[in-house]
Amino acid sequence: MELRRVVVTGLGALTPIGNTKDEFWEALISGKSGAAPITYFDTEKFKTKFACELKNFNATDFLERKEARKMDRFTQYAMVASDEAIADSKLDLDAVNKLRVGVIWGAGIGGLETFQDEVLNFAAGDGTPRFNPFFIPKMIADIAPGNISIKHGFMGPNYTTVSACASSANAMIDALNYIRLGHCDVIVTGGSEAAVTIAGMGGFNAMHALSTRNETPETASRPFDATRDGFVLGEGAGAIILEDYEHAKARGAKIYAEVLGGGMSSDAYHMTAPHPEGIGVIAVMRNCLENAGIKPEEVDHINTHGTSTPLGDVAELKAISVVFGAHAKNININSTKSMTGHLLGAAGAIESIASILAMEHGIVPPTINHEVVDENIDPELNLTLNKAQKRDVKVAMSNTFGFGGHNACVLFKKID
Repeated sequence: MELRRVVVTGLGALTPIGNTKDEFWEALISGKSGAAPITYFDTEKFKTKFACELKNFNATDFLERKEARKMDRFTQYAMVASDEAIADSKLDLDAVNKLRVGVIWGAGIGGLETFQDEVLNFAAGDGTPRFNPFFIPKMIADIAPGNISIKHGFMGPNYTTVSACASSANAMIDALNYIRLGHCDVIVTGGSEAAVTIAGMGGFNAMHALSTRNETPETASRPFDATRDGFVLGEGAGAIILEDYEHAKARGAKIYAEVLGGGMSSDAYHMTAPHPEGIGVIAVMRNCLENAGIKPEEVDHINTHGTSTPLGDVAELKAISVVFGAHAKNININSTKSMTGHLLGAAGAIESIASILAMEHGIVPPTINHEVVDENIDPELNLTLNKAQKRDVKVAMSNTFGFGGHNACVLFKKID
């Protein structure tokens, strides 16, 4: 069976550094940090008092107030980003066969704020179970793609992938394969997360996963820097329209890039820590290259998982050196989490969008906040430090890894 080619025809981004894909891109190449003191709740007793929240976002600017109240923030974000991506794709929603349009979405946690608030309200009461009738529909992780499909009438495959921070990368790989195999013509894919909450911040702090650089939050996310002390929690959504190449070509769609392949693996090592030698990461990148039919020396750019954790950054770069050998020093490597923070289940989608736009514009966004060289990192690697670099990117890779040892990798190619 001949596999169909799959291309990207629409992008949508709602991030801590920009509320549209264009704002997001301008902030990326400018090296803008999205980290700032938390405004959603009182952080006086929290170890970490900052995060990468959305700025100047009001859901009712995009959704009817009544509808917005029925959605957790992670679903609101999904609706806004997917609407932008669909509009960007210029799909004719009246002409497209909606039985062959699916929505495959990623969320690592789902409606955390809804769950938190309902349980706290119950605990503060007299024991009578007075729960909001929308409690369960707002909380469940699969409700975001459900709402997207309901709004637009998309009747193809519809579900959520949950693999912690690899969730939206796994969603993209599933979407790629559904179209490759001829089951769909178009799939809305991506991911969203809204974990900047009391429970989210408290839980990650308890794990010692978050940076506590409260005095200078804008410099706290510092991948590859020797003084990194944990990741910065972010929120938002990224949406990508994947489409059968012939379907896109027939309607004259703008094509951002071709999705060449995807890889998956498991560390099978530890609940939260990566294998120190990056064995699972080596496997996922090799799987991705093989699936895409691409040689290591053809890769120009890697957007790393690069969370700014002491163990994770070193393990990933070791793995890149193993997979790419001498060519590793020729690759523009970066971590856009230095600007956006870590969007958990939405990270893979947001970072794939950054990789696709790097190809379109011929510029690789920087890894900001790097000050102190880490002696455990190969000094010959080009980590695109502190300033964007011009580069004709023909092939780009995006890495995303999650708690539980989940690894996912997606490969994109520029179409001339």
